[in-house]
Amino acid sequence: MTQDYSGFRPSRIWKRLPAGRRAEAAELFWSDEASAEQQVEACAAIATHMKFRAKTVLGLPREKKTQYLVRMPAVSDAVAARALVNYHLERQRPMMAAFLDALGVDHDNGLINDETAVKPESDKLQSAASAIAEQYPAEDVALYLSTLVSQDPDTWGELAQLPQITAPAQTA
Repeated sequence: MTQDYSGFRPSRIWKRLPAGRRAEAAELFWSDEASAEQQVEACAAIATHMKFRAKTVLGLPREKKTQYLVRMPAVSDAVAARALVNYHLERQRPMMAAFLDALGVDHDNGLINDETAVKPESDKLQSAASAIAEQYPAEDVALYLSTLVSQDPDTWGELAQLPQITAPAQTA
């Protein structure tokens, strides 16, 4: 039987985030030049939801777009995934690096170097998750591990079964 990862869709992870964390991720999302495609998509969604013209939303200050994105009842997986990745790259690099160090995976400040990296063994995943859970807040660990599952369930799917992924902020 195959694992159901629908609870790890980026849009569902985004929706479970507390508003403050969503605001932080949204701010980083709007300030990332590499997220232009997803930003256009987000502007269109905001315009539709708020009954604005897309051009109006595009011209709004970053702070206003951030507020609107945070309050959207739903965002696409592409927008949520990009915002989650931006958040982790800007705010959680030390935790990402600690996790990959514990796995023994080569990386550059939390980014995996080798595109041909193999799927980590179950015991290493459990050990690495436990290691970062001892060093970082449970909500941060759960969000990071959930984001990994959402990005690549073939490689990181076993993380979905770990207790570290069910922190209080993730079960709301």
